[in-house]
Amino acid sequence: MNFKAIIAVAGVALLSACTNADRFSDGSGAGAGAGAGAAGDPTSPAYFQQTIGDRVFFEVDQSTLTEAAQQTLNAQAGWLADNGEFSALIEGHADERGTREYNIALSASRANAVSDYLISRGVASNRLSTVPFGKERPVAVCSSESCYNQNRRAVTVVQAGGGAGF
Repeated sequence: MNFKAIIAVAGVALLSACTNADRFSDGSGAGAGAGAGAAGDPTSPAYFQQTIGDRVFFEVDQSTLTEAAQQTLNAQAGWLADNGEFSALIEGHADERGTREYNIALSASRANAVSDYLISRGVASNRLSTVPFGKERPVAVCSSESCYNQNRRAVTVVQAGGGAGF
């Protein structure tokens, strides 16, 4: 098996471990945040997602954080500081334009920009991990700027566990 094949297999294993749609479920089928508190509980992942904000957006071909992104990340850093039992996976995403390779690199840069910013605000680096998805997981599917805007993002996914064991 060559080096590229090993990396591809490892990448698939890593991505599949990070994509459990029920990662916040208590097993009752009630969905995200059900086992870890409701959106009204300020210590719950649901509160983080819905009240703090779990995503930031980027300009075309950029991984530079906007002022709005920095405000959201300041709130995320505060929540993570208050809730040390959680770690975070930062997912980088890109819109559909460009090659797969370019978008993977760009989404990695976006995820790293978020991670670096959170670390600069006091979040321990061992509580954070990143994964680039490129254009593979769009939230909006159409070939217009309104969709592209939604897909140029980084999403912070919190999970119980102080170390980033995704």
